[in-house]
Amino acid sequence: MKNNEIVALAARHGLHITDDIHFNEMGIDFSVGFATDLNGDQWVLRIPRRPDMSAQIRGEQNILQLAQEYLSVAVPDWQIVSDEFIAYPLLPDPPALTFDARTYAVTWNMDMQDPRYVTSLADTLVELHRISLDELAKKGVKSSTIATSRQELLEQIQLVKRELGMAHSLEKRWLQWVDNDLLWPDFTVFVHGDLYAGHILVNTEATVTGIIDWSEGQGNDPSMDFAGHIAAFGEDSLRELITVYERNGGRVWDKLFEQAVERHSASALRYAVFALTTQEEVHLQAVKAQLGVEL
Repeated sequence: MKNNEIVALAARHGLHITDDIHFNEMGIDFSVGFATDLNGDQWVLRIPRRPDMSAQIRGEQNILQLAQEYLSVAVPDWQIVSDEFIAYPLLPDPPALTFDARTYAVTWNMDMQDPRYVTSLADTLVELHRISLDELAKKGVKSSTIATSRQELLEQIQLVKRELGMAHSLEKRWLQWVDNDLLWPDFTVFVHGDLYAGHILVNTEATVTGIIDWSEGQGNDPSMDFAGHIAAFGEDSLRELITVYERNGGRVWDKLFEQAVERHSASALRYAVFALTTQEEVHLQAVKAQLGVEL
């Protein structure tokens, strides 16, 4: 879609923007653009890639309503919502980490060593994970049992092995992880589902002020919201995050750290499912290297 077409689309929804629009095309389901309206205010635009996304859009809208009601940090406020166009005011603070989809350059917008980040992230996770699963049910938000979650992972391993292949060592590790009853919790919570530094907004004091991209929000294994921390901050920082989380009222189990480490080890599996969904060659080739598949 050309910029003038997007300007016209926004105008039909009551939003009048300039044609200086910058897009991030990495998402499976939405093209995400950044635009300025005629008053100089900045907006985030989300344009569905397919015409059959009504249920998914309503689902994420319900997730955001829950997050807005219960969290003290900011989340996107979808002021315009339709099956063809979503728009919300750009939140004021940047993500802790930004990633350039063209150059692959990573930029940190905070001091990675600042202890306030871990403390405020732990507080935010405590708030998020305390949201009742009954509230999710009222909103029609997906919840999975631990047994269902494990079965879905087994099916993903089988799918990726069949379609792309994988190193035997990875398959063995992932199957042992899914099969190890000792690692898995006996409860679920409301999770963001795709939480890492790129989806966490911070101010100049390295304090968490917001969370974006809630498309994977659901009831599931709490470790889903801890695993993404490892990639940027390492295992020592993960231990600190869990310690602060528990101290401030978060519910844990003996193997939360080990479970998060194993879930992080399966990041290539998640990327492989993404690549198979998009069928984009750049992702298919990139994930084969992560899977240990000969190119």
